[in-house]
Amino acid sequence: MPPPTEPISMSAERCLETYLHEINEGSLLTADEEKDLARRIKDGDLDAREHLIRANLRLVVSIAKIYSDRGLSLQDLIAEGNIGLMKAAEKFDADAGCRFSTYGTWWIKQAIRRALTNTVKSVRVPGYMHEMMSKWRNVSQELTYYLGRVPTVEEVAQELEIPKETWPLLKRTIESNGIGSEVSLEVITANQDTVEDEKSVSPEEVLTKSDLLQRLESLLESIDEREATVLRLRYGLGSPTGASMTLKEIGKVVGVTRERVRQIEQEALRKLYNVMDRG
Repeated sequence: MPPPTEPISMSAERCLETYLHEINEGSLLTADEEKDLARRIKDGDLDAREHLIRANLRLVVSIAKIYSDRGLSLQDLIAEGNIGLMKAAEKFDADAGCRFSTYGTWWIKQAIRRALTNTVKSVRVPGYMHEMMSKWRNVSQELTYYLGRVPTVEEVAQELEIPKETWPLLKRTIESNGIGSEVSLEVITANQDTVEDEKSVSPEEVLTKSDLLQRLESLLESIDEREATVLRLRYGLGSPTGASMTLKEIGKVVGVTRERVRQIEQEALRKLYNVMDRG
């Protein structure tokens, strides 16, 4: 009589324990070692790529644990995170000025979030919400551009002037894949490849946004004073907290409607782009 078969769940747990034990045996890399491996990877050295990946498998596990109990098993989260780690190893620049763990964390999180998003079940949305969801998508795209990150449900709802008492229900709908009939949360956030949180900005984007804000501040003198005021309030330029304002809030400050604020903002940005093109 054959021995009883080990339950799949128990077998998976044993495999995970073995995996965790194996990756804990490796040593961490120094900054110089990371740079050396990165340069070798650029030259097509596959051994260097594997070395950099294996040395950071523990990083994936630590990040994967943060996302546990959200629809995927820890094993699946680790597997998805490892995909992000491999991408990070291929793209890491030895002269980027940061450690690989900092750079890799962004890629690992994106891979995990994408997997979690794809597991969310689609739900049907009542017909009366279709038009509102279309407006939601457009405003979300605008706020993503202005804020440099994907806006929260509350921020978009406030911009659309949706009553606060409906926010909890709206948030559950959005987070449950609720736009149109069967469109994922990714569509809501401007059709991005990944769903980012407020702090999830890549190293390259941090530098780009900082540089953009500095250039904007120096260029504001070339446009109308009211236009400059609208941009400062919209982007949070000069604000101690860096907080931005909604179109409605700016309208109250400037004394015009929110739609007029939007027009002023677009015209001001167009002027700034023209100035930069000439420069």
